[in-house]
Amino acid sequence: MLGFLLSLTKDNKQATKRNRYSVLASFYNFSINTGLPALTNPCNTAVIKKIFKRPLTIQWQIVDKETVDEIIFRTMNIRNRLILELMARGGMRVGEVLNLMPVDIQERSLAIQNPKSGRTGEIVYVPRKLLVRLNDYVRINKIGLSDRIFPISYVAAWSMVKKAGNMVAVELRPHDLRRHAATFASRSGTPLEIVSKVILRHADLSTTQRYLGKVNDSEAIRWIETLYG
Repeated sequence: MLGFLLSLTKDNKQATKRNRYSVLASFYNFSINTGLPALTNPCNTAVIKKIFKRPLTIQWQIVDKETVDEIIFRTMNIRNRLILELMARGGMRVGEVLNLMPVDIQERSLAIQNPKSGRTGEIVYVPRKLLVRLNDYVRINKIGLSDRIFPISYVAAWSMVKKAGNMVAVELRPHDLRRHAATFASRSGTPLEIVSKVILRHADLSTTQRYLGKVNDSEAIRWIETLYG
C-alpha cells in the first residue's frame, strides 16, 4: 500500500498527498463498515500515517489596506503601478497579470486564458477606473491585440514588488497582494462565497479560508465597536 500511495502522489504537494490518502482510507473504512468486517485498513499503519499527515497550517502575512494604498500611491512608474493594482484590487496571480493581452480586456472584466485551475478560461472583475487606465496604457504604448501588455519576466515582476514593499519597510511578495485582495474584501463584509468564487476563483472554500488573515485583537475590538458600540 505504501508503494502504491507514493506512486499515486509523486511530485504532489503535501496537502494533495493527504487528500488522496484520506480518500483511499475512507474507501477501506466504508468497505469494512458495510460488508467486509474482517478486512483490515492498510492505510492505518504508523509509517503511512506519518508520511501522509496533514500539512501544517501556514499563517500568511496580510498587508493592510493603508499600507497597500501607500505602496501603490508611491509607485510612480505607470506599468509597475498597474501590475500592483491588478494583484491588489483584482486578486490576480502575478503570472496571470504578466500574460494579459489587450484582447483579454472586456467592458467590465478581464479574461484569463489557460488559468491555473485547468479550466478553459476564467473572468476577473476589477474596478472600472482601473480598466480605463489599463486601456489608456495599451493605447498610449500601441500594444498589439495579441501582444503581452507587460512583457517582463516573473523574476523582474517579483523584484519590482519587493522594491515597492521596501519603500514602506514591508517585506512584500506578489502573492501577498492577492491575499490582501481576499482579506480586505472579507473584512469589508463581502460574502465568503464571492471572495472564493469571484475574487480568488477557488474551487474549494477551504482553500480560500487559508488565504484570509488571522484576526488580531485590535481588529476584533474595532469590529465589535462598529457593530455594537
